[in-house]
Parts: sequence; C-alpha cells; structure tokens
Amino acid sequence: MKKWIISIIIVVLLIGGGTWYYFSNKQNQNPVLADTNPIATVQKGKLQVKISGSGSVESASTEDVKASTNSVIDEVLVSANEAVTKGQNLVTFTDGSDPITAPIKGTVTSLTVESGDRVNSGTVVAHITNYKDLQTTVKIDELDIPKIKKGQKAEVTASAFPNTTFSGKVKDIAQEGDVSNGVSTFDVTIHLSSPKYLKVGMTTEAKILTASKDNVLYVPVEAVHTNGNQIFVLVKGSNGQQGVTSQVVKTGINNDSYVEITSGLQEGEQVQLPAIAKSSSNGVSNMRGFGGMGGFGGMGEMGGMNRVNRGNWGNNGGGMKTGGGN
Repeated sequence: MKKWIISIIIVVLLIGGGTWYYFSNKQNQNPVLADTNPIATVQKGKLQVKISGSGSVESASTEDVKASTNSVIDEVLVSANEAVTKGQNLVTFTDGSDPITAPIKGTVTSLTVESGDRVNSGTVVAHITNYKDLQTTVKIDELDIPKIKKGQKAEVTASAFPNTTFSGKVKDIAQEGDVSNGVSTFDVTIHLSSPKYLKVGMTTEAKILTASKDNVLYVPVEAVHTNGNQIFVLVKGSNGQQGVTSQVVKTGINNDSYVEITSGLQEGEQVQLPAIAKSSSNGVSNMRGFGGMGGFGGMGEMGGMNRVNRGNWGNNGGGMKTGGGN
C-alpha cells in the first residue's frame, strides 16, 4: 500500500516539474522588454520628392536606311559595324540616281545589300544606331505618373555601375499604360546627358525629381497621424514637463521618409514616434503604432511603402492626396 502511494507522489512530482520547466523555459526564450517611445526633432532644410522606376538603356538615335528609287546598286561604300556621319554616302546606283546617304550619325549595325542587287523604293538596305546618344525608359506607377513632367531632372544608376550616377531629363511620357495584375504602369523616357560607360541593354534605376523645397520644416512620416480630416503629431513636453500633447499641423510635400510641416510646429521641437517593442528572443524590434488614433499610426501604414498612401498630403490639413514619390 505504501509503495502504491509513493508511486503516485513520484508521478505527480514529475508532471508538475515538467510543466514548470516548459513554461519557464518558454518565457525565458521570449521575454518582452519595456516599450520605448523614440522621439524625433523637428528639422529645417531641403526636402525633395523623387519618383523611382526601373528600366533599361537604349539608343536615342536609331534608324532604318531606305532606298528612295528603283535601281541597281553600283557600289556599297560601307560595311557592317562601321561608324558613319550624317549625310555620308552609303550606296551608289548604276543609273546615276542620287546615292543613299546616312540619315543620322552612328554605327552601321546591319547591311542587307551588295553590289549588283536591285532595290525598290522603300527597301531597307541598312540600319544605323548611335551608341553615344543614349536614353533609358523606365516604368512608373499610375499613381505617380501625374507628377511626371517633361524636362524634370533625373538621377540614373545602372546595375553594372552601382556607384556611378548618371544625370538626365525626362524626354517623353507614354500616353497609354501597361496593365499587369491589376496595376498600371507608364513608360517614361529619360535622355542621358553623359552616358559614358553605359551600353544598350543595361538595366537601370531612375529617380525623377518632382518637387524640391529649401528651408522647410519636416518630421519623419511615422510621426504624423490622422483623425478623420485632422492631421496631428504628438509633441513631447518641454521645460521639464512630462508626457506628450496632441498638436494639429498642416503639411506640404512628402517623400517616403519625411513630411513637410507648414504650420503647427517649430524647429527643434520633439515629436513622438510609434513605440518600439523589443523582444530578446531574436533581437528583432517590432514597430507598433498608436492604437485608436486612426489613420497613420505606424510606420507600415505611413512610410510611403503602401502604394495607396503615396503622395502629397493636403496643405489644408484635410487628409492626403495620392500620387507622391520617394
């Protein structure tokens, strides 16, 4: 009888000890430290809005060479891969017709005729490409395309030269978009002012400057919240005061990182950012927004990463307009 009672006690102790060890070990693996509320200082300086798109390099000057008469070729004066100048004679005819000349400066990339061939008017006899006059065509999201204008400056990088920036200007904007998976993009052509090192076919990333302001106040995008039609920030107490107060503000231009503040704040004031809850189990910090405040309480909602939320905010404090950039 005593042995039976002792056995039950041992089983109970083993189960209880195992349960305690499991939950104790689980808590030690994933302890949550105290929340921290980072702050940011209202800054003053230049704020720029840039819209990005990816594409590839292509020649800005490429053209077919066509015959303008029905005749027999007497002599072909050039060969494939030969550099030619605009107006240079390429082909002559046996009947003394005007020779075919190069319509542009460049390199003869293809040649389809030879001496003795008969050609008709409109026949393509060669193709010329200028590899020193280059451009890149990038795809821009439909929400951003209203802000793209001809002549805007752009910075272009190529995958082959990641540490080199090439300058250019918007040359053309497609009138029709391409739809894929419910999203429409438009081709924007950027002419490169100095395409040294670049070759046709290289992949590119372009940033088009759509807005720029000097000496403006700005704060991080995650510091700004909305409540209905009202835009506000949480200002940290000064002069020894504790806590934060809600301050209504008006906004101007914004990019993925910062928002212009046109009224409601002063340079040097401190605004509160969403709380960061740190977990020691994996060393990852999770950004957590302010619950119940409505609108853009967290970086994931307001950081310009959401396609729907890109754009300039209304300067009258009433909501947010779509279509901005980074």
